[in-house]
Amino acid sequence: MKNYWRSIVIITDVLRRARSACSNTSCDLEKELIYCKELEKSIESDQILQEIPSVKEKLNLLKETVEDTLEHYTLSKDPDARTGHKSVDSSFFGYKTHLAMSEERIITAAVVTSGEKGDGPELPKLLEISQANGIQVEAVIGDAAYSGKENLSLQNKQGQPIKVVSKLNPSITQGFRKDEDRFDYNKDADMFVCPAGHLAIRKARQGRKEAGTNQVDTYYFDIEKCKVCPLMVNCYKPGAKTKSYSVSIKSDLHQEQMEFQETEYYREKSRLRYMIEAKNSQLKNVHGYGRANSYGIQNMEMQGALAIFTVNLKRILTLAK
Repeated sequence: MKNYWRSIVIITDVLRRARSACSNTSCDLEKELIYCKELEKSIESDQILQEIPSVKEKLNLLKETVEDTLEHYTLSKDPDARTGHKSVDSSFFGYKTHLAMSEERIITAAVVTSGEKGDGPELPKLLEISQANGIQVEAVIGDAAYSGKENLSLQNKQGQPIKVVSKLNPSITQGFRKDEDRFDYNKDADMFVCPAGHLAIRKARQGRKEAGTNQVDTYYFDIEKCKVCPLMVNCYKPGAKTKSYSVSIKSDLHQEQMEFQETEYYREKSRLRYMIEAKNSQLKNVHGYGRANSYGIQNMEMQGALAIFTVNLKRILTLAK
């Protein structure tokens, strides 16, 4: 019994000393982290106290919480970075670099965006930069993210249509979408991303295929995130039980592109798409472009410029041999 009361006295004394040393009454996260670290030191300074099972368990939980908070707090210091998705279950915090490359494997254009941005909307800008750099473009080779309706109508400087060697995807090419400039399609997750960067959590197709009316793909978002979203105005109605985004499927709008996909030219060019993935791998794994070295999108652009200049120079030297 004496040992029990001694433990209570020790715990009370340790907490009193820790609170008096750095008690935090504000909402400042840095001050709270300092307080937690001091509390750890105070408890660990007493051998008997830290061996009490209930205290030891709480202490370990506190340490894990502090470590996790420090990790996420460091990331959140970057005001320009956003959360992107490689799949429904896989996400990353940072940036995307959208690349254009010639068949000689020379990078002709690059655009850096925050991580939540879609790939397709960046194609016109990549095309414009490539043409400004003297590249004659007759075809664009990419994955399904680049086969949106706006990209299928692109033209080169001579006003000639540019062939898009990209497989049609009903979710982004054959559908009529309201607010299509605000909601981006993520090809990896096969889901839409809202303007705030949140990925839809599920989708459902509504309507009968043979009913004579257009079917609709409806994408549903996490309502709890919508309730506290800073962009909820004109997007989420307070009190609504669901938040969804619908795409009306119109399979007859892209017959020409579907026919193009059956040509030998399309099949031949589509075999070259692996080259851009290989170039991405080279940038990330050989030249350290898989991780940002500094905060801010401008620093990311500078890092990208140096990495791209290096791989282009190496490729030019290889071709010159």
